[in-house]
Amino acid sequence: MSDWAGHTGKAKAWFESLRDQICAAFESIEREAGSDASFQYTPWTREEEGNEDPGGGVQGLMKGKVFEKVGVNVSTVRGSFSEAFADQVNGASKEHPGFTATGISLVAHMHNPHVPAVHMNTRFLTTQTAWFGGGADLNPPIPYEEDTEEFHASMRAACAAHNPTYYERYKKWADDYFYIPHREVHRGVGGIFYDHLECEDDASFDRNFAFTQDVGKAFLDIYPKLVRKRMNSEFSDADVAQQLEYRGRYAEFNLVYDRGTIFGLKTGGNIDAILMSLPPRATWS
Repeated sequence: MSDWAGHTGKAKAWFESLRDQICAAFESIEREAGSDASFQYTPWTREEEGNEDPGGGVQGLMKGKVFEKVGVNVSTVRGSFSEAFADQVNGASKEHPGFTATGISLVAHMHNPHVPAVHMNTRFLTTQTAWFGGGADLNPPIPYEEDTEEFHASMRAACAAHNPTYYERYKKWADDYFYIPHREVHRGVGGIFYDHLECEDDASFDRNFAFTQDVGKAFLDIYPKLVRKRMNSEFSDADVAQQLEYRGRYAEFNLVYDRGTIFGLKTGGNIDAILMSLPPRATWS
């Protein structure tokens, strides 16, 4: 297929709907904690010389009593990659640099060190081909085995509904990807990560879109449960120190290795939205 505009519109509508559901769920948790914190939404427009319709997005940010800093961003952009970057993207080249990208990206950093931080991103891109990618991974400063098992069980169920091989493949991909080589440690306790889930026609788009939707639904189901389980836990100064040092590792990964950060910066994305993944506080020792 050569015209993916309608498919991009369908994906965009889902990502915006998922954003609304997630933000409502997180605000509900804040209300339970006696906080009136809400998401503040900031629209932004992408700029590209010679492009009359480069797209843009909306950055959603909340700083509350439970969520120290959580960003939920949706963007839909279109244009051309730079010559230096085009060859690094699936289906693009210097001769064919055009692209569209729509997706949702979420990162939550929590006040209580016993509540796991989390990342979730799903997206649909088109170049000379079209594909879905994304995933979700849990990032606890103080890991609990039962939380890890519950999170993975949710991702496993989402995968199993579509392909019996998905979970093991995408779990390994997450383990390999969310690794900090210079520290020789993983960023968190993993989850799933997938990319280049290619769409050749309407049927494969529908199939891959359904899987991507189920990943988002699984995240929306499991993560609020984990937050509610841990948000009232007692914590010490030592727990906070462990949390802040862990956040330093998280920041190192996102600034040095994360492909989403690099993609956003290379395609003229909104700097504040791209770097919303960084924690509000961190330490290095």
